[in-house]
Amino acid sequence: MNSLNKSKHVWKPVLAASLSLAVLAACSSNTGTTESSSTVPQGSAPAAATPVGPKKEISISTFDRGTVAAEEGSYEDNRWTKWINENSPAKVNWVPVPRAQAQQKLSTLVASGSAPDLIWEYDRNYIAQLANQGAIQPIDSYIEKYSTTLKKYLQEHPELKSAMTINGKMYAITSSRSIDGIANHAMWIRQDWLDKLGLKAPTTTEELIEVAKKFKDEDPDGNGKADTVPIAFNGNAVQIIRALFSVNENQWYLEDGKMKFGRTLDRYKDSIAYQKSLFDQGLLDKEYITDSNFQRARQLWTTGKSGIYMSSWNMQNEFLDLKKNVPDAKMVPLEPVASKYGKNGLYQELPANILVAFNSKMKEDKIETAVKFLDWMMEKGDMSLKYGEENVHYKLLDGKIPQVLNADKSRKEVSYANEYAIVSDFSLVPEWFPVMAAQDAVSQEYAKIKTQSLNVALKNKYRRDIAFNPDLPEVSQLIATFHPIATQIEVKAVTGGNASTPETAMEEVRKEWKRLGGENVEKLAQEWYEKNKEFLK
Repeated sequence: MNSLNKSKHVWKPVLAASLSLAVLAACSSNTGTTESSSTVPQGSAPAAATPVGPKKEISISTFDRGTVAAEEGSYEDNRWTKWINENSPAKVNWVPVPRAQAQQKLSTLVASGSAPDLIWEYDRNYIAQLANQGAIQPIDSYIEKYSTTLKKYLQEHPELKSAMTINGKMYAITSSRSIDGIANHAMWIRQDWLDKLGLKAPTTTEELIEVAKKFKDEDPDGNGKADTVPIAFNGNAVQIIRALFSVNENQWYLEDGKMKFGRTLDRYKDSIAYQKSLFDQGLLDKEYITDSNFQRARQLWTTGKSGIYMSSWNMQNEFLDLKKNVPDAKMVPLEPVASKYGKNGLYQELPANILVAFNSKMKEDKIETAVKFLDWMMEKGDMSLKYGEENVHYKLLDGKIPQVLNADKSRKEVSYANEYAIVSDFSLVPEWFPVMAAQDAVSQEYAKIKTQSLNVALKNKYRRDIAFNPDLPEVSQLIATFHPIATQIEVKAVTGGNASTPETAMEEVRKEWKRLGGENVEKLAQEWYEKNKEFLK
């Protein structure tokens, strides 16, 4: 076990001691196992352990975010999938699903009987839906019987139990989110465009529209052409607009003590009206609906054609590419703007991270292999998949803090590997970013911005009235049916010009909700809330 692995379990005691930042930066970290790199050629994955006997195969879903470089291979086959199969106690076949259509794709695989052994999602509602459908199975007894590391970890983190428990049984495995995993959505703005046009950063939804208009009409990129797209949408953008109006399409809210589904509320209608206003005025990319892997939004931003980016708090690749294409660009985080409902934080996650469920068709021998694989991932695999190979992709400061050696190399060869770390024992603080980043000027510039962005993302609390949505079968089934119908109505309202209005759309949405049994589901949700409200704080 090398120095990185030895230091992994000193993290929590050091953090709990609440030492000063300077002491933390020098003396503490949560780190993990990588094999020695002393004999590994540059650019290779960590050295493989000698296999012991044949390995059983398991299959695991993973998100395809379109970030594996062609020379690295594919999500199914690359340096890291090979490394996992050489070092872990299982031979893993990875099943990529497009990030923007993950649940749709997974549901199709489930329906066809070809779903992978391990199915994971961030969305507890979706996992509950699979449980209620009988697509996944309870795993309490298997964790007790076959796990060591993960079982101990879950005993030390009782706050995760509620996320994993559905209908009184453990249906998923999870691990705690690091603080950088709690933050999620964010907005970015081109400060140099603001400066050039003599504008201040917008603080309200109205000011955001006015700034976007200036970005559209006043040639902020200085090329003499009317070719800028003020707002680039990635997959988070619609939910960012919803959050500005203190609502989310998939959450339940307490309205005067009564459980109401977000998509049926007046403020949801107002968020649609705002999105339509942006669309009709040409302030956002009108092709965002077909941009399923967000590559168009990314291109608009990185080529310097957009001035506001609705995306995620950590956009390192987009920053680096923007700086290559437009060296003088100044990309800075933008705080959520206030609507008539006040200032609401953008989407933030609950403490539980990825929820890993076991296909109901799995037999016990495969389950044993899967549990031992998750133990290995928690104990040894996660940190290699986060940081790569020591002395190739990073070096250790004081034997504890991983510092990236080459940003471009790490980005191409390691950044996508984090998709495979489906459980992880890791946390950090924002002020570490400059220490951990590569030391070139651009990497250090982004590390400081990244620290700022995370602090901005966590500064304003995101509205979440209850910790979890009702996990009743009737609720899950109705929402699964209702979602595509409501989405179609909403898209028509936003993009259809005079063919539909937000008011008409809301009338149709509420009519469909009622037709599908929404009133009865609201009654069941209220009964569920009254029974579980102490558990939902």
